[in-house]
Amino acid sequence: MYTIPTTLSEETLALQRAIDEIYTAHPYYGQRRMVVDLMREYGIHAGRDAVRTAMQTLGIRALYPAPSTSAPHPEHKVYPYLLRGVVASYPNHVWGTDITYIRMEQGFCYLVAFLDWYSRKVLAWRLSNSLETRFCIEALEDAFTLGLPAIHNSDQGVQFTSQDYVQTLHAHESIALSMDGRGRCMDNIFTERLWRTVKYEDIYLKGYTTMDEVRAGLTEYFHFYNTNRPHQSLGYRAPDELYYQRK
Repeated sequence: MYTIPTTLSEETLALQRAIDEIYTAHPYYGQRRMVVDLMREYGIHAGRDAVRTAMQTLGIRALYPAPSTSAPHPEHKVYPYLLRGVVASYPNHVWGTDITYIRMEQGFCYLVAFLDWYSRKVLAWRLSNSLETRFCIEALEDAFTLGLPAIHNSDQGVQFTSQDYVQTLHAHESIALSMDGRGRCMDNIFTERLWRTVKYEDIYLKGYTTMDEVRAGLTEYFHFYNTNRPHQSLGYRAPDELYYQRK
């Protein structure tokens, strides 16, 4: 389990913040292109070793199969990807989940969210200062108060393949488990798009300094996202309109 350091040097923070912004804009960039953009756009001289370390700390990787792709826990079962060619056609047909990081004045915290693929509604979310499994289970249980998915999709991270998490899903026999292929972040494309939206429309603009500020800010933002933010792909409707209209 990785726990965020309480203090980081200004140089480390600047490097991580720049990589965060570059990755969000260009998630297909590998280490070589990161090095070039850091120098060209931010004036930061950083070698590939420093970039690799920063990306590993942030838990990010380019969106293509690569040798550095993290492996699932060797003792955890991995389920097949069930969504190739599948289009979510009703609320709670497909849920996607993922974890991303949020930069603060000192260090980072982690955000997990559950997204209904049909309506793009954020069903539940939680924050944590470490990559423990418990906060993912708590968010999942929050999402269950709205309904149950036919298919639950995640990556192969140890949080989502852990026995406790899988048992929480198996307690509901109607849920089919689906997991992205290794190195195939685009298998969970709607959640990846959510992270980009949240960061550009809220995180980067607010510059949160503490987890309490992040929690308060995201509570406000996700309410706006679900109830008032029009989505072009939804015919300029907000997620709640579509989710509750045909639930």
